[in-house]
Amino acid sequence: MFVMHGDAVSLRMRKSFLALGLSFLVSGCAIKMDPLTAENNLTFAKEQLKRVSANQEPFTGPVTIYEAMARALKYNLDARVEMMDAALKVRSAELSGYGMLPTLVASSGYAGRNDADASTVSTRDKDILSSDLTFSWNILDFGLSYVRAKQSADQALIQQEMKRKVINRVFEDVRTAYWRTVSYERLVGRMHALEGRISKALHNTTQLSTGQENSPLIALTYERDLIQVQREIEILEGELKVSKSQLAAIMNAEPGTSFKLAVPKQNETRLGLPNDLHGLFAIAASNRPEMREIAYRIRINDRDIDAAMLELLPNFNLYAGVSYDSNEFVAANDWISWGSKVSWNLLKLTTTPTLLKKVDAQKAALDTRALSVAMAVMTQVHISRVRYQHLQKSYVTATSLSDVSHRLLTQIRSETLAQNVGEQALIREEMNTLLADAKRDMVYADLQSAYANVYTSLGLDPFPANVNTGDSVAGITTQLEAMWNERQTNMQIADKGVK
Repeated sequence: MFVMHGDAVSLRMRKSFLALGLSFLVSGCAIKMDPLTAENNLTFAKEQLKRVSANQEPFTGPVTIYEAMARALKYNLDARVEMMDAALKVRSAELSGYGMLPTLVASSGYAGRNDADASTVSTRDKDILSSDLTFSWNILDFGLSYVRAKQSADQALIQQEMKRKVINRVFEDVRTAYWRTVSYERLVGRMHALEGRISKALHNTTQLSTGQENSPLIALTYERDLIQVQREIEILEGELKVSKSQLAAIMNAEPGTSFKLAVPKQNETRLGLPNDLHGLFAIAASNRPEMREIAYRIRINDRDIDAAMLELLPNFNLYAGVSYDSNEFVAANDWISWGSKVSWNLLKLTTTPTLLKKVDAQKAALDTRALSVAMAVMTQVHISRVRYQHLQKSYVTATSLSDVSHRLLTQIRSETLAQNVGEQALIREEMNTLLADAKRDMVYADLQSAYANVYTSLGLDPFPANVNTGDSVAGITTQLEAMWNERQTNMQIADKGVK
């Protein structure tokens, strides 16, 4: 009978353990791709479509400009993404602060063997339990963690500025889409009525062209003019109708949602800003999100120098701990230990100069970028004021044209009743009046957008600093209306002072 020696058994066991370990390793590294099925994709898509506008307050009445702003602030997904990113950066900054804390590590272990120690005198048990609790504090890591935490806080502040920038753009879009939609709701009834009259006139024109007493050339010319008027109405309706869909999208209302707008009067807008351009440039340069972002990035870059200087210092580590060992052959099974350790990475002396050159290059690039942004900000402030002033004049002209068109239409109607002019001339003049009103409304929408753009160019937020998007739509609407009314009052006072 063949008997295997203990060494052979031990060798066989080691080989078995090694083979088992390798098999686990190989199976763990073999990753199988598991693509989503069509059913998975459909389920995911349906869930997102269901959630995209869920839990939103329904429309309960005509929507004012301030309610449209409130809904955009509360529900617009672009704005919400920026808010979430800003909140995430704040949490990251808070988390980075924990890097300054000391470490407290608890560990426990078990060690066993199939035979006693091979020495002539046994110095340990076959099975040993051990545990320890160690406190350590690395002073260099503390300093570096402090610098990185300050940089992380600046990154969070940068994200706050990006949030302001997106919300400013959203509010501008709200103003443009809102006033264009108001124009559509003001004119849609007149457009449809005029289309009905044109259809009737085209039918009559067909009958005229077949009559022997009328010239076919006159009838065809009349028909062409009517079709041109009809085409202009369709173009106008297309331009204005899409604005309601745009406004719904900005408010994150599901496409096709029915809502009406409050149709306010078109009031004259006044900026009430001083004529001191350099003063306005200073306001913009200190408030614009882009300028603040550069300032924070310069501060982050400066702290890279602090980090590089800290890494040149020796690494000083303090530690203390309590330990336990179940080995019966040890004189003391539990004990307290403490100490310190100093280390110095001498290679940092060679890499630091290169790192400092990189930091200097980054600073130079940021300085140049700051100048570029400052020039862009000044240009935008100037252009926004010029555009606003131009649209003010355009609105006055468009209003005058609309007034004249209405007076002329009244005269044409009188002439039509007296049978001095025909139906074609009346329809043409009604179309001209409708277009004049529509162009006036569109200029007013552009004026409102330019009005908001001036304040955006100055970096002045269109919403209160303490507004809470968790409040109801009505609550946010009240805050926005109060802020804009106060701003309008201050503008009027400033405007009187300028005069």
